Amino acid sequence: MPYDQDLPAAERLMALWDHLGIRSAHVATQVPADIAGVAGKHGDRLAGIVLCTPTRLDATPFAAVAGRILMVSGASGPTVGATSRASERLAGAQRVVLAGYDAPGWADVAADRSDELAGLMVGFLDRMAATGAAPAALSTTAGSRGEHAGITWHIEGTGPPLVLLPFFLAPSQWTPILPHLTARFTVVTLGGPHLGGVAALEDRARAPTYRAMFGTLIDTMAPAADAAILDVGCGAGSLDRLLARRPGAAHRITAVDTNPFLLREAEALAAAEGLAGAIRFLEADAQTLPFDDNAFECAYAVTVLEECDADRAIAEMMRVVRPGGRVGIIVRAIDMPQWWNLPAPEAMRSKIDVPPSSVGPHGVADASLYRRMRQAGLRDLVCFPSLVTLDRPSGPIWRYREDHVLSLLTAEETQTWRALCDAAGDDGLLFMAHPMHCAVGTKPA
Repeated sequence: MPYDQDLPAAERLMALWDHLGIRSAHVATQVPADIAGVAGKHGDRLAGIVLCTPTRLDATPFAAVAGRILMVSGASGPTVGATSRASERLAGAQRVVLAGYDAPGWADVAADRSDELAGLMVGFLDRMAATGAAPAALSTTAGSRGEHAGITWHIEGTGPPLVLLPFFLAPSQWTPILPHLTARFTVVTLGGPHLGGVAALEDRARAPTYRAMFGTLIDTMAPAADAAILDVGCGAGSLDRLLARRPGAAHRITAVDTNPFLLREAEALAAAEGLAGAIRFLEADAQTLPFDDNAFECAYAVTVLEECDADRAIAEMMRVVRPGGRVGIIVRAIDMPQWWNLPAPEAMRSKIDVPPSSVGPHGVADASLYRRMRQAGLRDLVCFPSLVTLDRPSGPIWRYREDHVLSLLTAEETQTWRALCDAAGDDGLLFMAHPMHCAVGTKPA
């Protein structure tokens, strides 16, 4: 049966579980919002729950299942605050800190701490089973794979079912610890455009103001109709598909990313839209691009330079663009406040106006972007800080940003927040806006 694009993740997951004959299962995810609806409405179908290095976590939907939750946190990074605040609200939940481990949003924890993470998960889920939270057996054959309700699935191993949802941006996903898990569980690994980081990237690219900002970037770069264009850090390929569909264009698009999981999802999404031949997807690092000098007319990077060595990435983009070609860059702006269209009290406003900060040690997410591009040698800079507006509270990218806010509020403030959102929604005026730094520069002849 067809499934609506806006169907909530909880309904998709329950449809998939029914399709596979899963009555109850253990679940592990980095993105709590993906299973928040299941926890709130179908908690009896969740046995043990592992929240693995979550960077955003609204504890409220998990209150009834708190005693079945293990939160795995890094010793530094945004996951520390997210899990420590949640542990104060989730009586009975367990929290374990990976000593010495920094866990930004793109942390590859299953690769970095394979044995430790696998041991924590297996030990915790076995203890859950011993206390009576044992999932029902799954009869679907190991080795099976397919797609249902817009979610792809693959089954491996034997034992009680364990459903693994996608990480946000981790390149290795769960792969490094699968041998540990499949020896003990029937592991159901999920993917597709409606879960994890892919869902957020796809949802973001649907926002009209985000599309307008990207359109301005391309218009300012002004590539010829058949220009060779490079996207550095393409993620799910959402923007490349927009570019490939621009009227009158026949661009030769190359899209690179360091994340093989996202590249696989990007290729599948492009193929599903009939664009398989229009975009070339390659695994590559923004800091060491595998292309000859002057290979492209234009290159762009959107919300990528926060996570790498920004100066090296700018230099590489400039190197592979021909003289007279253009480089376009967009990064998040954590040096400017975000804005929720809600009449919140000042005590709340001081919390909710501060944008989430997730930037690598050599990344850029502030106005220094403009100076860095100029110092790299780019000329004739066109700088246009922009506001991206989100107005779909059921969408993954809204939930990703709202979950951060909700993790900062007290219980009383959370009630106020819900009431303000409901009132704004009734008036048709529920939206938020967050700033981005954007610029296009030209490589000198």
